[in-house]
Amino acid sequence: MRRVELGGKRGNGHQLQQQYRRVRRPDPCCIQAGDPDDSLTNCAGLVSFGRFAKEIGLDRQLAQIFNPMKRGKQVVYSMGNQLRLLLDLVVADEERVFGLEALAADRLFCRLAGDSVPSIDTVYRDLRRFDSESLGRLELVMVEQGLFGLQRSPKSIHVDIDSTVEPLFGHQEGALLGPNPRYQGRVSYHPLLACIAETGCCIGAELRPGDRGIGERDVPAFVAWLKRLQCHVGKEVVITVRMDSAGDCAEILTALDNLEVRFVIKLRVDQDLVNAALGQKRWSITERDETGQPTERVAVLHFARKGWKKRGKGFRAIALRSTERCGGQKQRLWDNPDEGTQFYVTNDWQLPPEEIAREYDGRAEIETIIRDLKHSLALGKVPSTAFDANHAMFLLKILAHNLLRRYALHLAPRCSHWRTPWLRRLLIARPGRLLRSGRQWTLRTPRDLPMWE
Repeated sequence: MRRVELGGKRGNGHQLQQQYRRVRRPDPCCIQAGDPDDSLTNCAGLVSFGRFAKEIGLDRQLAQIFNPMKRGKQVVYSMGNQLRLLLDLVVADEERVFGLEALAADRLFCRLAGDSVPSIDTVYRDLRRFDSESLGRLELVMVEQGLFGLQRSPKSIHVDIDSTVEPLFGHQEGALLGPNPRYQGRVSYHPLLACIAETGCCIGAELRPGDRGIGERDVPAFVAWLKRLQCHVGKEVVITVRMDSAGDCAEILTALDNLEVRFVIKLRVDQDLVNAALGQKRWSITERDETGQPTERVAVLHFARKGWKKRGKGFRAIALRSTERCGGQKQRLWDNPDEGTQFYVTNDWQLPPEEIAREYDGRAEIETIIRDLKHSLALGKVPSTAFDANHAMFLLKILAHNLLRRYALHLAPRCSHWRTPWLRRLLIARPGRLLRSGRQWTLRTPRDLPMWE
């Protein structure tokens, strides 16, 4: 139970039941309020988190790379310290830069900031210092933390690529009309993310204007992300890219195939694809129900898009008919109204076609990662009207996500798969008291959790 991992204990309801005892809430008026204690904090885990960041060299790395962005003898808040401050802000569950106003009253947070929390205007100005070159360096720092969670010698890796919508309610740069399923007609950003399914870490991210969809213009970004991953794990590791039907683009498929990267991508349904499925005579039955009736059929279609032929490529198009699959969009092509069809394309000619479809189902994990980023790390909240400043904060939040995953893997490996709210409760949101005695700072916290013992 997560209660035990967080230091709680199981209820003794069965024992009380045998004693015919009922739990009664005490009168809160009987609890006296003591004197205020400004040394208390609710984010004592930031100390251990900061110690970990220093041990892995993150503080030094941020200082070396970004301190040159602010020069001069009168610089009070160096750029490296500002980025570390923002990382602590995000990890401590503050959605906006404005949250510094509240955390400035926390004695521990103020101490970690150098006994002086900068004003929010200073932080906003520092975020505006970012340009395309410094954003590229910040992305490399984010990717480095995301790649660390991989095993030393994995046999295979699944990279899930997807985009999401960030609705905006202001006048930000790059806020343009585009696909927006929830707020139709509302301007937005349309960021692109690449995550490793085995670790939940992000190895590629780009903030894009709201009118950008996935297509040919994203091929250079895909190639750069995958080449970095290949250099990290080696050519012998099988990398599989999974995307929804937005990846059904001849340029994307050709680029992945040229990189010798395996892919499993949903096919976009059009009339040519429907005709190929309706004209398919041979279907292999892969599953039956209790009465012996087929519930799943699969076939490899004789189908190729014009763009594939133009580039001299031939890929494997697979159709899966099922009456029991619940997820994903299905096409109703057959007499049975309960039978839907899903289409996939891959450059793997060895794996059975039904296994290709099941492997694609694992791509649903990226939806959970994106939801975790948006709701737990406020990925959809932007701090500025400047696009580059918003891009910098976007990358910082993903860096916090990767860093928190790495920290959990180091400190509590069996809990590293938990979502951010639970990791935050376990590792960061711990009560404590910061004291100073004999020229020494001391942080008092509750007993260590059982899992750490």
